[in-house]
Amino acid sequence: MDQNTLVTVFIGICALSMMGTAVAMIGIFFVARDIRGKVMQAWPELQSILASSKRTVERAEKHIETVGATSVSILEITKQQIVKVDELLSDASTRAKVQMERAELVLDDTMTRVQETVDVVQKGVLRPVREVHGILAGIRTAIAYLGRASRSTVERATSDEEMFI
Repeated sequence: MDQNTLVTVFIGICALSMMGTAVAMIGIFFVARDIRGKVMQAWPELQSILASSKRTVERAEKHIETVGATSVSILEITKQQIVKVDELLSDASTRAKVQMERAELVLDDTMTRVQETVDVVQKGVLRPVREVHGILAGIRTAIAYLGRASRSTVERATSDEEMFI
């Protein structure tokens, strides 16, 4: 095969390929025209949907802005209230500590006074009562000793001495 024949075959193949491409382009043209027709039929409906969507987005933006502003103001009020509650709790805690310290001081003072009163009662009342009781016991023993009719026996004297020791 010579070169001219080979070039002619390749040129033929290229021509067929170009014709196939042209046919495909014509087919694409008809399909695009059909699609364009269908899109044009739906175009007014698409425009109304787009307009409705745009209005909905605008309304939503207004509501979102309102909700955002309200949320910010609520957060600020909440923050202020939390600060007030914190101050109140701090004040109440401080006052409770002071009152507990005062109660402890009063309790300590009361316990000291009770102890002092007990000491005074023991020194002022119980000691003299014991002394008087001792004196009376001595007098009673002396009267019992002097009032007995007979002398003590040896057994009794020994018993008394043993008890004394």
